[in-house]
Amino acid sequence: MESEARPEGDGAAATPGRQRPSGDRVALRGDMRAALPDVAAAAVVTALVFVFLRARMASGESDTVAVMPFMDDPGTYWMYLLSQAFGWSGLLWAWGTVMIGLLLSGAHSTRLPVSRQVLERWHRTTSLTTTALMFAHALMFAAELVRYETKVSWAERLWVGFADTFVPGWYDSGTGRIAIPLGQGALYLAIPLGLLFYVRHRIGANAWRRLHRFVIVVYVLSVWHTLLYGTNVWYGDWPRTVLWLLQLPVACLLLLRLLRPARRAEQLGSPGGRRGATAGWWVRAAGRAAAGAVIVGLVVVVASDRDGGRDRPAHPPATVPHAQETE
Repeated sequence: MESEARPEGDGAAATPGRQRPSGDRVALRGDMRAALPDVAAAAVVTALVFVFLRARMASGESDTVAVMPFMDDPGTYWMYLLSQAFGWSGLLWAWGTVMIGLLLSGAHSTRLPVSRQVLERWHRTTSLTTTALMFAHALMFAAELVRYETKVSWAERLWVGFADTFVPGWYDSGTGRIAIPLGQGALYLAIPLGLLFYVRHRIGANAWRRLHRFVIVVYVLSVWHTLLYGTNVWYGDWPRTVLWLLQLPVACLLLLRLLRPARRAEQLGSPGGRRGATAGWWVRAAGRAAAGAVIVGLVVVVASDRDGGRDRPAHPPATVPHAQETE
């Protein structure tokens, strides 16, 4: 996740008397153009997920309906379904961009079947697509809240939708008290961490590398948000198990990245030396131990079939709006 590609120009000659855009702006514009096929693919995946969720809701098999039985009308709650679809495609793209980043930052990234330059471009474009999908997920969730609050003025409806979705700590009901801030944290970290690449020459390559490492925090928050608030994986069925299984390759690549870093300064070495060096040694050692513990935990969760999923209710819960769902 520490790939660093050179900014690419757009091939246009500088116009006399007109200041040429900076390399950072050119690189961002080029990556946005390169991301168009990726965005198109994400749109197709989102549409397929939406159709799948809509069909399950219409048939009464949806876990969302099991949690909130009043949402048995996909024609009415299509925005909520679309929010879920954007969330799932966003999580899939986040998984992909994290995997590519970990491959790029490993000690043997030169042995990959695809050139490093291609992987770096994929990493940047999938990162931009992921951020867009996360924002679309939040925006459709807010739109559903605005649509639902019909007994108040438009101004109040807009405020409720905005505050519940984008203001940390405002949403205060059920599982959302924890899950919504986790999702907000993932979104608000993803935007600056993703765009910092394009100003890395201004803040310094070392500063950019240190900050870019926190991308893994964005991913962890996203998965945590999904496990807590994704009604499609609340119960201990195969979707939740698959979600846990997908985290194994991420954790394994992260551990390999920590055990065999590409940069000599990140190697573990010995704990002796200056105070700062000793503290860094303990931080790196703790990171390796934590990554190993996560792998063990994931294996135990999947093997034991105790993945934190809830028991499916024998009787549907009370009919309440999704903004008031029970824990």
